[in-house]
Amino acid sequence: MFFQIKETLEECSVESIASREYQYVAVVTRKEYEKMVDVFDMGIDLDFDFDNVAVTRIQVNYDSLTGCFAIPDVEVEDVSHRVLFFAIDERGIVFIDEDQTAMKMIDAIKARKKWKFPSLERFIYDFLECIISKDLMLLENYEKELDKLEDSILDGKLDDVMERIVEIRSLMMDFRMHYEQLIDVAQELEENENNFFSAKKLRFFRLINERVGRLLDIVSSLREHTILIRDLYNAQMEEKQNRNMAYLTVVATIFTPLTLITGWFGMNFKYMPELNQPWTYPVVGAVCILIAVVSLIIFKKKKWL
Repeated sequence: MFFQIKETLEECSVESIASREYQYVAVVTRKEYEKMVDVFDMGIDLDFDFDNVAVTRIQVNYDSLTGCFAIPDVEVEDVSHRVLFFAIDERGIVFIDEDQTAMKMIDAIKARKKWKFPSLERFIYDFLECIISKDLMLLENYEKELDKLEDSILDGKLDDVMERIVEIRSLMMDFRMHYEQLIDVAQELEENENNFFSAKKLRFFRLINERVGRLLDIVSSLREHTILIRDLYNAQMEEKQNRNMAYLTVVATIFTPLTLITGWFGMNFKYMPELNQPWTYPVVGAVCILIAVVSLIIFKKKKWL
């Protein structure tokens, strides 16, 4: 698919791109790009390795900018990325797209954007904005989930909490790397080393840099939140273990004198006077009950129970 950058993106032919009347956006597959490399004339052979790309990057060449976007798939919670290669010069931008990732974003731009002053810089800004358009709401949802996990921990509901905390923390690390890489791309575009962009329109790249920076701050805050919740979880687990140990200690303390008594009267020596007394058994039983009751009263007053 080929588009000219006018008030909106207008679909056009290859011949229109070759005429260079307007700046353009092209979305092609790898095979299509190889057939049309002379039309785009980016001055460099692109290295497409869709299977081994996990980072967003940009490279400055003599007469082009090349790189790729590794966009986290926010629809599923894993480390999978949608990979999208690109090449830029002063005439336009070419996306090498194998799974319609670029076309979905371009369709969104066409549907809601109409430019008073159309330019390649403005299109790149809108495209980068599409990459992060759902992220703020997504991060807000994670913040709400972390608040619920914190409430669950305080209520003593600890089952499966730590596993979810670890998952969210891992996701925040992925998003942090993604945003840092996007900031690098925006800074490289703003640097404008090849003078492809108008100096007045470099502000678009500065704006996207600031927006991604704010998302990075939110991710850093959420990551710290997961650490605090993890510490709270560990504290609650430690308190639970201490409580269990206290109960075991109380039980052991109560039964220690009872064990001594039963051991003493279980020796059955011939000259133990209590053996011939009929009241000995109930007295010893009453003493054992008294010891247990007195111990429980003392533990209650000491708030050990």
